[in-house]
Amino acid sequence: MDGQLRSWLSNPSGSMMVSSEATGIKEKHNSPTLAVKWRSRLISMGILLSGLLLLAAFATTIGSVKIPLGTTFGILLDKLPFINIDQTWSDSTATIISQIRLPRVILAGVVGIALSVAGATYQGLFRNPLADPYLIGVAQGAALGAAVGFVIPTVFPGLEFSIVPIFAALGALITVLIVYTLARVGAAIPVTTLILAGVAVGSLLMALVSYVITISGDKIQGIVFWMMGSFSLSQWSEVQIALPVVIAGSAFIFLFARSLNIIQLGEDQAKQLGVDVEKLKLLLLTAATLITAAAVSFVGIIGFVGIIIPHAVRLIWGADYRFLLPFSALVGAIFLITADIISRTIAPSEIPIGIITALCGAPFFLYLLRKRTQVLF
Repeated sequence: MDGQLRSWLSNPSGSMMVSSEATGIKEKHNSPTLAVKWRSRLISMGILLSGLLLLAAFATTIGSVKIPLGTTFGILLDKLPFINIDQTWSDSTATIISQIRLPRVILAGVVGIALSVAGATYQGLFRNPLADPYLIGVAQGAALGAAVGFVIPTVFPGLEFSIVPIFAALGALITVLIVYTLARVGAAIPVTTLILAGVAVGSLLMALVSYVITISGDKIQGIVFWMMGSFSLSQWSEVQIALPVVIAGSAFIFLFARSLNIIQLGEDQAKQLGVDVEKLKLLLLTAATLITAAAVSFVGIIGFVGIIIPHAVRLIWGADYRFLLPFSALVGAIFLITADIISRTIAPSEIPIGIITALCGAPFFLYLLRKRTQVLF
């Protein structure tokens, strides 16, 4: 396992190494071995999916009102079509499960999928293991949009819950559009220029966020709480918007998994193998940004998920994007549901989930950085 980590950390270009099998170049010569690998990984996916469903059911039992696991399963199964279970629970218990806890758990899973898949995509496109969904200013743009959204309701009272996520999503998308335009050189988008433009624009936006916070008055608590991330106000209406965007965007990215494998060989070699690199960058950057914007617009900025989950998946199942992307989606959902459980049980009052993910992600990030430094220097 550690050998796999060293293999892609030792790549001087920062790209993540993939085997010729992953690019499809020599698949026909190793079909028995490949069949075993595919079967093993598909079984692992089935186990993870089963674990995710069980964890989601368990997470709905946790809260200020204790509800037995059997009662929770009964309520959840009763919601499925063609299944009728004799009701042994009160209407208030059913409301707590179906209207408060279930949308929260599902939204946590959806956001985990979005950030993990987007992180793996950015790392593949930039061929940089330290890239994450916020590298080109998505988080900073969403934060500025949300901060403005919190301030504007003083002019339009009663629209707080609709304006903030809309402004956050618009802020993220407009920021990426600006960064993309600034980084464009002719028909090409150099990765280094894209990253530098993202860092510069992100710094500018954070300065604007700080200014908005200073003039926000009594809205400052809401802005700061949003920026730390939370699922405490999750609703079905948010799930109904975020879920289709994230599923459609992730499925679209999955279609380009083999192209992501090939681009790890280098842009020049990818072009020789028939990959339209610039078109691939545009399509995948758009898809990854959309699912990230859909995720952060409702729950705030949740860091490190897009970094640590793809790396953890690579350590266990390898760097083949045909498996890396679906595994990242499943592990990301499990991780964020677990982090949400911790955030609402570890202390008397709920802790913003961004703190939990940072406490897990920062040491892992430093570990990666340290390993990389030891290899390069």
